[in-house]
Amino acid sequence: MKGVSTKILVVMFMGFLCLFIVKAEAHFQMLIPSDDIVEQGENQQIQLDLLFNHPFEYLEGLMNMEKPEKFGVVIMGKRNNLIDTLKIHKIKGLKTWEATYKIKRPGDHIFYVIPKPYWEQAEEKYIIHITKVVVNAFGMEEGWNKPVGLKAEILPLTRPYGLWAGNTFCGKALVNGKPAAHASVEVEYYNEKHRIKTPSETFNTQVITTDDNGIFTYTIPWDGWWGFAVLTEGEKINGKDVEIGAVMWVRAYKPIGR
Repeated sequence: MKGVSTKILVVMFMGFLCLFIVKAEAHFQMLIPSDDIVEQGENQQIQLDLLFNHPFEYLEGLMNMEKPEKFGVVIMGKRNNLIDTLKIHKIKGLKTWEATYKIKRPGDHIFYVIPKPYWEQAEEKYIIHITKVVVNAFGMEEGWNKPVGLKAEILPLTRPYGLWAGNTFCGKALVNGKPAAHASVEVEYYNEKHRIKTPSETFNTQVITTDDNGIFTYTIPWDGWWGFAVLTEGEKINGKDVEIGAVMWVRAYKPIGR
């Protein structure tokens, strides 16, 4: 009996350890365009990749993603449904999604995705990360600072494109149109091809909080794609907890010639 008890304790400990490891890595819905600034004379067709991932782990943290509930773009206040443009793109046998979109008019293009709830067994809760990214077209800067009207979203207070590494990004988190005060904000870098190494996993996900007005700031240390996820509690699904994330992706650049 003593041997059996020891085995049970080992199994319980391993289960706890696995739970800790999973929670140490942040989930992010990703919505990454092939270009975030489209200028005259450039290729006007962009590709958008939709992945549910642990961005800092690159593709090692990839999870299966079902077809989103909604996918679209808002241009000058007009909403366009793009759900039928999505195509499955399998990576390591897991479903991700991609779409191509041709830029036809000037102005800010705010792409957004509302994914289906993802059941995270280790945390015993559903995760819904409502995500957006802004692509500027032909130099007309109009629309980036306007809300899309999503259940949860980040309203950028810093223009979300044309950013240098070292710039400070500022945003306001809205849930049901109201500021999300004192909410946790996870910040993570899309570490393509494992470009960045860290001293420990603690550094992979940066954590800040919103203030009384739902506002947060973060100084971007280096170039590449950065995701911001403001996490709040949603209404339960099938009696289970729900994490609602307002997610936004921005890209920072390093100066040319430096």
